[in-house]
Amino acid sequence: MASVVTKRKTRSQGPPTPEEKPKPKPVVEDDGPIPEVIVAGDDSDSDPEISTDGEESGEDGMSEEGGEGEAESGSEDEADGDDDDFDGSEYGSGEEGDESSGDEEEVDEDARNYVLDVMKDFLTGAVGTNGEGGKEEEANGNGVGEPEGEAEGEAVNPTAAEESDSSEDEVPDRNTIGDVPLEWYKNEDHIGYTKDGLKIKKQARRDQLDTFLARTEDANEWRKVYDEYNDEEVELTKEEIDMIRRLRQGKIPHAEVNPYEPYVDWFEYEDKGHPLSSAPEPKRRFIPSKWEAKKVVKLVRAIRKGWIKLDKPKEKPEFYLMWGDDLKTSDKTANGLAYIAAPKTKLPGHEESYNPPVEYIPTPEEVKSYESMYEEDRPKFIPTRFPSLRQVPAYPRYINEIFERCLDLYLCPRQKKDRKQFDPETLIPKLPKPKDLQPYPSTCYMEYRGHNAAVTSMSTDSTGEWLATGSMDGTVRLWDVQSGRCRKVWDFGLKINNVQWNPNPQINMLGVAVDKDVVLLSTELGGEEVIANVSSLLTLKEAGAEESPLATWGLDEKFKSLRVRQPFVVQSFVWHHKGDYFATVAPDGITKSVLVHQLSKQQSQNPFRKHHGRVVRVLFHPQRPFLFVATKMHVRIYNLAKQQLSKKLMTSLNEISSMAIHPGGDNLILGSQESKMVWFDMDLSTKPYKAFKNHTKDIRAVAFHKTYPLFASCSDDGTTSVFHGMVYSDLLQNPLLVPLKILLGHKTVNHKGVMDCLFHPRQPWLFTSGADSIVKLYCN
Repeated sequence: MASVVTKRKTRSQGPPTPEEKPKPKPVVEDDGPIPEVIVAGDDSDSDPEISTDGEESGEDGMSEEGGEGEAESGSEDEADGDDDDFDGSEYGSGEEGDESSGDEEEVDEDARNYVLDVMKDFLTGAVGTNGEGGKEEEANGNGVGEPEGEAEGEAVNPTAAEESDSSEDEVPDRNTIGDVPLEWYKNEDHIGYTKDGLKIKKQARRDQLDTFLARTEDANEWRKVYDEYNDEEVELTKEEIDMIRRLRQGKIPHAEVNPYEPYVDWFEYEDKGHPLSSAPEPKRRFIPSKWEAKKVVKLVRAIRKGWIKLDKPKEKPEFYLMWGDDLKTSDKTANGLAYIAAPKTKLPGHEESYNPPVEYIPTPEEVKSYESMYEEDRPKFIPTRFPSLRQVPAYPRYINEIFERCLDLYLCPRQKKDRKQFDPETLIPKLPKPKDLQPYPSTCYMEYRGHNAAVTSMSTDSTGEWLATGSMDGTVRLWDVQSGRCRKVWDFGLKINNVQWNPNPQINMLGVAVDKDVVLLSTELGGEEVIANVSSLLTLKEAGAEESPLATWGLDEKFKSLRVRQPFVVQSFVWHHKGDYFATVAPDGITKSVLVHQLSKQQSQNPFRKHHGRVVRVLFHPQRPFLFVATKMHVRIYNLAKQQLSKKLMTSLNEISSMAIHPGGDNLILGSQESKMVWFDMDLSTKPYKAFKNHTKDIRAVAFHKTYPLFASCSDDGTTSVFHGMVYSDLLQNPLLVPLKILLGHKTVNHKGVMDCLFHPRQPWLFTSGADSIVKLYCN
């Protein structure tokens, strides 16, 4: 008996893992002279072993106890996953095996032929499979299901199975993780699991040197492709490479497919009981039309008699103008030389009628008045009424008008003017309604009476509870804002130019500009610590007692305060936001017109050697070390830390009268004596962003609110204008400026109206002081 052991060729799966160990299977004993064909599932690619041992091998393999061949076949069947149990139903029965066990016997002729056929098929590339007995066992449930070809003993060509395009013949993936991303196994030592649940270890990656050596040693290395899903290298066949080449050339992958096969009309039209249309064929389809023949005869007759002339090609002229013809307008270009049609004459109206209406006929007095007019202003046609059209005489100016028309066409140059059509409402900017911009001051809530002359200046403390006013009667009054009661009066006997409260709540001090002096008064408001701090600051120091060419610091015995005397009249002064420094403006001082004083050290200094014009106002930046100096026409911004000019604003004003800065420090408003107010966005440009002309006389003062988006201006015309000024943090968005309210109430005295305006530091309230010696509070 001959035993054939074959090894099935499988795809390369890398080095075997220790987890994948074959499980032992019990040995299957077959009795009788049955030829055995054992297919082993070894992973090696060695050549198949063919053993023909003769009678001894047959005796050993057919013993009752079972030989090594059956044990070997059993273990190999277990590794391949197939259960090949032969019952020998085709070649013998179990009883014959029992009779011949242990004895030498002759091999059946049919069995010998079967073994030779199996060996022949194996050597020619085919693999022999089990006989019909395996199929019967599968039907009886005694074995593992096998393909139908193997069950019937048919030879299956593995090469044909590998080259088949059917998805059923493809080798299944050994990795069974499905659609799970491989990134999840990036940090693991395996890439997935087999169908038995065993880990698939990762192969060692080759470096570039190993890849190069493999390409030089193996001629088929270029055919291999790395399969990342199964972590293995797959060698492409010749047919697959040919298919890839055809795809890259834009062809159909399969060469045997003809994309241009002739169209086959599968519909049969013959002997169909219901055609698409059962109407009979019309006569016009197979008989020439008489009407078309008549139409052709008419066209031929018209062409022969010359009724229809065919277009002949235009002949080019032999001679032409070198510089073109001025009369041709079609050849003109659009560079200012295009033909412009002459304007049409005015059509006659009712006055040119022979029987015009009565209202068009002038009276005899009007006709006489025409004679006294200049000829240029005299009407050229006087309407006249006639009873009938036959009695209308010839027009005497007909020749003159025709001649003037010809002169106009010949001599007058023409110019095209594009008339723009636009909606006037689009010119007005769309602004929000004032009701949507509340709160803002609109109603007079309280009046503060007590001064005998015009109130020139006002100031509130940091809390907004107290109001200080200075008047031309020489007095400074301290008012309670809520009740309107006057708490204290300081009488200086001279005109009060300016009053400013210290912005620092710990230094509750009031500064008054009187003539050449700046008097620092203690208001005696606040706690004991604040009063003690103010009294210590108002004590004269040795450094301040020394005489200086700029200013002299001294004590005022009348008011028990500190006095700073300058050589020129102080028109205004302003505090620094920290409360230790203040700057004074004396316009007549020329080089000493702007001085900066330090309260804690009682020292004065002149930061400028020269001024470019007469200084009107100065302001400190609310956050940064900048000083704004306003002359009559310009505003210069100086950096006090670097001691240099930072920016110059071109105001386009003739004479600046007042100045105010936004709490953010990036926007500035200026009032002028030409009744004009301008808004500067200093981050945007050095020129005004917007100008307002809402007053008819000089603007006296402008003011910003510290917390609300409000600003105001007051003028000698007795009005105060309140505006909404929203400044956005987004630098790409421009400020929103909307006029809200015009406040009336102050009387004009000696051509002076509202002298000063001031916002409450916390509420949307506005204080106004007028030349009528009244201070008014406007609330929302």
